[in-house]
Amino acid sequence: MAKRQDPVDIAAEQKAREQAEVEQAFLRGMNTLRDLIAPSSLEIHAGYFRLGTKYCRTIYVYGYPREVYTGWLSSVINIDEVLDVSMFVYPVESQVVLNNLKKKVTQLQASMSINAEKGKTRDPGLEAALRDAEELRDQLQVGAERFFRYGLYLTLYADSLDELSFVQRKIETIFGQQLVFSKVASNQQEQGLNSTLPQMTDELQIRRNMNTGAISTSFPFTSADLSDGKGILYGINMHNNGLVIFDRFTLENANMVVFAKSGAGKSFTVKLEALRSMMTGAEVLIIDPENEYQKLADAVGGSYIRLSLNSDTRINPFDLPRVIDTEEADDALRANLVTLHGLLRLMLGSSQMTASGQMMAGLTPAEEADLDQALIDTYARAGITSDPLTHNSTPPTINDLYDTLLHMGGTGPGLAQRLRKYTTGTFAGIFSQQSNIDINNTLVVFNIRDLEEELRPVAMYIILGHIWNITRTNQRKRMLIVDEAWQLMKYDDSANFLSSIAKRARKYQLGLTTITQDVEDFMGSKMGRSIVANSSMQLLLKQSTSAVDVLADVFKLTEEEKKRLANFPVGQGLFFAGQNHVHIQIIASQTEHQLITTNPQELAQIAQAQQVQAQPNGQLSAPPQEQPQP
Repeated sequence: MAKRQDPVDIAAEQKAREQAEVEQAFLRGMNTLRDLIAPSSLEIHAGYFRLGTKYCRTIYVYGYPREVYTGWLSSVINIDEVLDVSMFVYPVESQVVLNNLKKKVTQLQASMSINAEKGKTRDPGLEAALRDAEELRDQLQVGAERFFRYGLYLTLYADSLDELSFVQRKIETIFGQQLVFSKVASNQQEQGLNSTLPQMTDELQIRRNMNTGAISTSFPFTSADLSDGKGILYGINMHNNGLVIFDRFTLENANMVVFAKSGAGKSFTVKLEALRSMMTGAEVLIIDPENEYQKLADAVGGSYIRLSLNSDTRINPFDLPRVIDTEEADDALRANLVTLHGLLRLMLGSSQMTASGQMMAGLTPAEEADLDQALIDTYARAGITSDPLTHNSTPPTINDLYDTLLHMGGTGPGLAQRLRKYTTGTFAGIFSQQSNIDINNTLVVFNIRDLEEELRPVAMYIILGHIWNITRTNQRKRMLIVDEAWQLMKYDDSANFLSSIAKRARKYQLGLTTITQDVEDFMGSKMGRSIVANSSMQLLLKQSTSAVDVLADVFKLTEEEKKRLANFPVGQGLFFAGQNHVHIQIIASQTEHQLITTNPQELAQIAQAQQVQAQPNGQLSAPPQEQPQP
């Protein structure tokens, strides 16, 4: 007999069913993750597909050159287009590859033997293939290499078919420049879409055999990172848009060389570095041959020392450093005597006429000996000897050396006559009296633009000597910037002195920055190469075509870097720091730019803007116009 259901239970079940229906209706009204990420529609065609309103196309890479360079895929990764890139790497057992290579080598050797028997000319392609196969087999045998299957697919996105074809041509052009060949995945666009979605499914299965070295070059993020977390901002790393923040004083030495053609931005870069280095507590000393640093010095309250025959500035090359170290003090006089020998060779002329009528460079041995004795006697007459306790006495001057030479025997009187133009002659005063300058400032600029051409190398030499003495006397974090250094490199003695500073600067917390645009002559000299070898940082901005090969040989640049070096826009270059180097873009804030630019057009615009601000109503005052005559 059937049991009747209680009306109360029936009502409860019906209520539960209604509640379940309401809950399901609520859930159906909610957006799921799939609803959020799925396109509104998907339409597949033979050569493209549509995702909603977007037109898309998948292409695959099927051909590679015999050799590829590291980072060859970076140019595609960094292109300003929307695309998805998928790489599939499948390891292969080395023994399987070795067996296949053994057969391949045998086939290639047999083909070469048959060609030789038939008297055919040699086939360079066949020889290259045999060489590659044997080299790969040797590397696999010792475990230095492994073998892989590699697939590379790209899906491009655009708003129209024409734009899609345009993007495809851009990608194919970049690939074609590197002898990499691609095709559209015809009638496989759906499989191409699935292969480039982040779900690790390779439905195209178009692969190429590659060893470890070859496959590593396809890694797209290969740029060096020079940001060490402290120091100053040099610019933007063009490989990965990172910041190049670096402290040059953390390297083996703090020296730097800057090579660039005129107008490439070398002075701008160095001034920017100097401005930012002062914020970290470094002092900056600059030898300025073209009056490019005065605006910067005025802006930061620096000392601007103008050297000319009409100025009151005096620098005595006979000054001695006030060193505390006993070992350094014993050597101070001897070191300054060597420096003075080089200076006097510059001052007394670079060549001499011999008795036979031939030109001979430098001083004769007899003149060298007499000059050396005269220098020692001149210091002795001032009460200065090899005893460090006497080094606080007032140093002699070139006038004292002139008197010593004039009253000594041998070649002394002749040397005195040649030295007279620096004591009582045309060039008298500037270097023949006691020093009256003080470089106790954060920024000190020595301007030599107004000096005669003949006197410039002498002035640069004396200034370097004076700075070197101050550096040895009071050791602190300093930068010494020598602009247009080619003027010093023309003479052996001044080139030797600059090279000596580059070698010894680290010991005195000094960072030497050498700037030049005459790359061939600078690198063609032994001292120039020595300065580069003793500089842990190098900056190569845009170069002339003739200088590219010279720098490529010294810095071991790749073909791609050589090509870029001659075509860099202003402010871009290769920045070397230690063992790493990057493609850098020098950047400055608007305020910094106004302080350091030397572009005549920009300077005119800045002056005009300042004139506008100076007017009460913010408008330029126009010149009065003539009234028409009746």
